Amino acid sequence: MTGGLPLVCPAWRPGTDLWTFLGAQLANPVSPLLVSAERSLAAELPDEMHARRVLSAIGSGERTFTNISRAAGHPAPSTLTRALGLLAAKRMVAAELPISTRPSKERRYRVTDPYLRFWLRFVQPHLPEIERLRGDLTLARITAGWTSWRGRAIEPLLRESLARLLPAAGISAAAAVGGYWTRSNDVEIDIVGADREPVAKELLFLGSIKWLDNAVFDARDLAALHRHRAALTDEPVPLVAVSRGGVRCSGLDASFGPEDLLSAW
Repeated sequence: MTGGLPLVCPAWRPGTDLWTFLGAQLANPVSPLLVSAERSLAAELPDEMHARRVLSAIGSGERTFTNISRAAGHPAPSTLTRALGLLAAKRMVAAELPISTRPSKERRYRVTDPYLRFWLRFVQPHLPEIERLRGDLTLARITAGWTSWRGRAIEPLLRESLARLLPAAGISAAAAVGGYWTRSNDVEIDIVGADREPVAKELLFLGSIKWLDNAVFDARDLAALHRHRAALTDEPVPLVAVSRGGVRCSGLDASFGPEDLLSAW
């Protein structure tokens, strides 16, 4: 949520839980959590309204070119391409392709900075109500959407942690750690380790992420991972799980929890 931002983190006092901190920040319309993103965007994109709209569309959860275009008001394709290129050049947005042994054009976009991703999703659309001192409404909305948003938002961090941690637990190091998806999302693999990206010569491991407070990675999750592996490759590529709540099944080649991932840093 903070992205480690130096202006935001000092306001989080030791011993304060997430929701108490967030409630206090939302109660103050000029708190660092609320104003830092707007100041950053004003400095980075002072005259780029198209890029601001495109960034907001991605921050709201849209990931494909078509859906971003729709959410940004259907700009001309050349305008959208230019805006995406500018955001990528400033490292505000990452454009990613699925990793597999076959080429793909299914590019997806995400906001790179965790704090900005949080702000665009939960804060920016509701600044007027926060300014009316109704940050409690915003807080309730964040509480309701936190689990699903966090599950997607944390994926890049977990992949980077694995890339730093490996080799470990019998899983080899990989030059590229990303994901795999199809246009229809009928096959989506959270973790793909390979010798290169986006078109790999060799897939080194595949994995699934389950990042819930009170749920373990179980046999149903493993069965789904087996199905998706079969859709991607005929090879017996090692399978791994990354789980916040632990693992309760057999058949994985390795599993990693929060302590393992933190040790990578």
